[in-house]
Amino acid sequence: MKTSDFDYHLPSEFIAQTPIEPRDHSRLMVIHRADGSIEHRHFFEIVDFLRPGDVLVFNDSRVMPARLIGRKEGSGGKVEILLLRRLSPSLWETLVRPARRVNVGMRVAFADDLHGEIEQSGAGAIRVVKFSDEEALERAGQMPLPPYIHIPLGDPERYQTVYSRVNGSIAAPTAGLHFTPALLQRVEEKGVQFAFVTLHVGLDTFSPVRVEDPRNHPMHKEHGQITPEVAQQLNEAKAGGRRIICVGTTTVRLLEQAAHKRKRIEAFQGWTDLLVLPGHRFRTLDGLITNFHLPRSTLLMLVSAFAGKEFIQRAYHEAMRLGYRFYSFGDAMLIL
Repeated sequence: MKTSDFDYHLPSEFIAQTPIEPRDHSRLMVIHRADGSIEHRHFFEIVDFLRPGDVLVFNDSRVMPARLIGRKEGSGGKVEILLLRRLSPSLWETLVRPARRVNVGMRVAFADDLHGEIEQSGAGAIRVVKFSDEEALERAGQMPLPPYIHIPLGDPERYQTVYSRVNGSIAAPTAGLHFTPALLQRVEEKGVQFAFVTLHVGLDTFSPVRVEDPRNHPMHKEHGQITPEVAQQLNEAKAGGRRIICVGTTTVRLLEQAAHKRKRIEAFQGWTDLLVLPGHRFRTLDGLITNFHLPRSTLLMLVSAFAGKEFIQRAYHEAMRLGYRFYSFGDAMLIL
């Protein structure tokens, strides 16, 4: 298995720059693992493929205002900082740009009531920054849109799921962006159960795999939680032969981490760096709702592990042939 096996060429015009309105009117490709068939629908028709007793698992993490623009004290040079994870009150691991001249001891001013000091230097562009005020930090932050989106977003809430509630991600769990309150109500009325877990999306959502053997890719740790009540709900569904359908790759990784080397899903709270590659033995899910992912990404490798690499390649070629929209604001795929 090589990283290049998960590469493909995507012309820039396929990369969605703005979200579809309303949310649930994006296109939906349904791929069936049992017989290799592909259907083309719209997302609001997902109800047709769900059964009473199914459990949809959502990631309720909320994108925090993680992008900061500041000036170096003294020289006035521009510095852009992306918050990655909170280490302690006002102390954050960050990604800085340009990183070459941002060194330990340097102070950066972001607003009249907010400055940061570089306390540690990590690999590449990673820096640990101590901020002067946590509340001012939240006020100064901006929505961290992915680097391939070049059109400003008029409404920041459009890059949040309608059920998000726990601040902590630097990118949206984008499979959930397609759901509207009305669609969720229709799904619930069909007898589908909802389960909410939390995994704060980190840097790897934007990071291509740069090593030729993906098994050597260093995954960034992300913090997640599955409550005992949700773990019990999911285990009862599995025991009763009911389907667990994950909304997004983040929920897959969290559930698989919680069931790693076990026959059941355990309550979980902590850090995970699980890398799911073809050959992985899935222990939890029966279906997956996801978007169309970047080449050479761990997300593409995960969906290939679940549906089969050749089937995913065929589905992606079909999506490009039919003009599907790719990435965060793009169309959706349901894998059954």
